[in-house]
Formats: sequence, structure tokens, C-alpha cells
Amino acid sequence: MTIEWTDDQIKELMRLWDQGLPTSEIGRLLGTTKNAVVGKAHRMGLSKRQSPIRKKVEVSRVIRLSELRAGMCCWPIGEPGTAEFRFCGKTAVPSKPYCAEHCAKAYVSGKERKETEAA
Repeated sequence: MTIEWTDDQIKELMRLWDQGLPTSEIGRLLGTTKNAVVGKAHRMGLSKRQSPIRKKVEVSRVIRLSELRAGMCCWPIGEPGTAEFRFCGKTAVPSKPYCAEHCAKAYVSGKERKETEAA
């Protein structure tokens, strides 16, 4: 479905876009859809904006030895004996002591190790 944009709608779109209104709100104010607004803004070359969808940020918690439990990654981080020393604490891979990221570091095949050393 193609919508015909009037000069007034285009001016209003640019004004609302510059104000930073969400595309769904701009669409509602202009009597069109969010996708129509996004498409028109793209075709007009309006500046890109940050996505309103926020990725889940994993909060890095300090896990001390006394807090480690079964199923938690026990990869050490930092220098033992210092205040910053801690453990990863993410969910461990079943039947392994580490999370997937640290398993990739810990379990390197002999062939991979030789290739790395040769490089």
C-alpha cells in the first residue's frame, strides 16, 4: 500500500523527526503507520536515530569464592589476593565448571594449540 505524502505532511514529519518523537507517535499524529514513517524518513535521507529497543545489559556482579554454587562458572578473574579478584559466576555449561565463553578458552584441542603457537 502506497501512501501519498503531501508537502505539509513531509514538513511535519521532518519537524517531529527532529524533535525525536517515536516513529509510532509520528505516524499517529500524521494519520499513518509507523512503518510508513520509517520508510519515508529513510527515502528522504533523514538522520538515523538510536533504536528504542534496548538490549539487555548484563550487570557484572562480583562473585566471591564463598558465593560460588553448583552450576556457576568458576573461571577466576583478576589477581588472587587483591580486592578485585572474583569469579565469572555465569551459568556453567552442563557437566563443565565454566560458562560457554570460558569453556572455549579452557578446552583447546592440541591441534588448535599448535596452530596458535605457530602463528
